[in-house]
Amino acid sequence: MTEEQNQPTPEDPEAGGPPPLTDEERAMLEAQMKEIRVEDLLTQTVASVLNLSARRIVKEDEVDLEQARIGIEAVRAIVDLLPPEVGQAIADPLSQVQLLYAQKSGESGAAEEGKAAGQESGGTDSGGPQGPGSQGPSKLWTPGS
Repeated sequence: MTEEQNQPTPEDPEAGGPPPLTDEERAMLEAQMKEIRVEDLLTQTVASVLNLSARRIVKEDEVDLEQARIGIEAVRAIVDLLPPEVGQAIADPLSQVQLLYAQKSGESGAAEEGKAAGQESGGTDSGGPQGPGSQGPSKLWTPGS
């Protein structure tokens, strides 16, 4: 047997993939693709990214503030491309996630500053208003900024 004959084909149930679509299923998918709009997909994506960003802030075993920041900035970039009514509906949840981010990053920033101050000789922070190791201001909007 040649190597080609050993390879499973898409129609081969042993291939481990999904079974091939029937003509009726293919026609249904085509009809759905004709109806969906890019804005619909972006709206679903924004909701998913916001939910994941919030999760990366509040779930203690999943905290990743960098991932949350990226998610927030992505939503902010996409929201202007959405219809105004969708943008208005997203504004409140986005603000809530941004507030959570600001609170959580403030908590971790204070904890890190406390550790750094204790390790420095004299116990004072000589890093200026941004603190040691800061990479400058974030482009992330937070309440009060």
